[in-house]
Amino acid sequence: MPSSTEEVSLIAKICHKNRIPMIPFGAGSSVEGNFTAPFSGFSIDLSRMDKIIAFHEDDLDVVVQPGVNWVNLNDTLKPAGLFLPLDPSPTAHIGGMVATNCSGTNALRYGTMKDWVVNLTVVLADGSIIKTRRRPRKTSAGYNLNSLFVGSEGTLGIITEATLKLANVPSHVGVATVAFPSVKEASNAATAMIRGGVSLAALELMDDVQMGVLNKAGGTAGRMWPEKPTLFIKFSGSERAVEDSTDASKSIATIHGGTEFVSATDEKTMDALWSARKSALWAMLAIRPEGTQIWSTDVAVPLSHLAEIVEQSKESSSKLGLFSTVLGHVGDGNFHQAVMYNPDDPEQIEGVKRCVDTMVARALEMDGTVSGEHGIGLGKKHCLEKELGTATIGLMKTLKKSLDPHWLLNPGKVVDF
Repeated sequence: MPSSTEEVSLIAKICHKNRIPMIPFGAGSSVEGNFTAPFSGFSIDLSRMDKIIAFHEDDLDVVVQPGVNWVNLNDTLKPAGLFLPLDPSPTAHIGGMVATNCSGTNALRYGTMKDWVVNLTVVLADGSIIKTRRRPRKTSAGYNLNSLFVGSEGTLGIITEATLKLANVPSHVGVATVAFPSVKEASNAATAMIRGGVSLAALELMDDVQMGVLNKAGGTAGRMWPEKPTLFIKFSGSERAVEDSTDASKSIATIHGGTEFVSATDEKTMDALWSARKSALWAMLAIRPEGTQIWSTDVAVPLSHLAEIVEQSKESSSKLGLFSTVLGHVGDGNFHQAVMYNPDDPEQIEGVKRCVDTMVARALEMDGTVSGEHGIGLGKKHCLEKELGTATIGLMKTLKKSLDPHWLLNPGKVVDF
């Protein structure tokens, strides 16, 4: 468990000399097998590297080690009125967030991790230490090495420091929920809100099954929910902007069959409404029968195809006799399907794999991607060439070999030797 860049470098030099695989490990919140060790080796646990190295309030940036938890970071930044506006799993650490180019519910307004990285300090396979660039907000000096390492899942280098841009905490926030007769109508309403220029901070979808799961788990914040496809909407900006956005969203939702529109601007009620979205996975875990597991995966498609692929994916899992729920970042065409299965039943395991592969194939047919935010890891590696093509995978392998010729950094992930 190293505590500094220099200690990580020393470990890498020893592993490189003895040809020992290295697997960087953070919080363990990824879901595609990103930190497993198929070839054995050393797990380099970066959780002790949890320091905020520097906070430049006037520059709106912060320098952190990879083991910093993003929720704790935002708690520290709150008195200054600044925050890192990403929203992955609350257990996620900065290193893993960079390594997977994470996003979350705020991506509609704030983008993904790549948009918030100023520079990185990275330890390469042989123990060399590099810094990708300096600290100004813009530069045209040389190659964009940030883009090389963000999303590389620890296969090209081990991230030991990150300088991150920060955003101002919005002066006013509002939350709304609205139910629809079908996923299609909910998706159409979401698209209309975006095209209509409504100032949205987040736009999330949960299907009727997922809403039922919440109720079976006891509801959220003392509330039971309509068991219909539901949009969860977040607004931010000035007080007037939040009011206007709420009114516009309600009007658009009504046109598309939306009912039971509820909105709030006080913190307690907002938290109660939004808690349903944040509790989705935990509710699924709470009601699963003993001995079952949940396979969670994601794809992303152009907005115009979202309703179609969600409906098709729900139909596929139903035909296979599998219980599944859907929730999605409907604002950017990214959705997650969680499928419940018995790991001791070979037929169900095969059914889940078939369900996921079918969803991936459909996403590619729609000019989508096999992974919107979870990364490739082991779970999606077999799909990547179908998305990018042989020549592009060949280029990725060339980059990998040039930085890690002995294939020691997180081997078996993203691409094979």
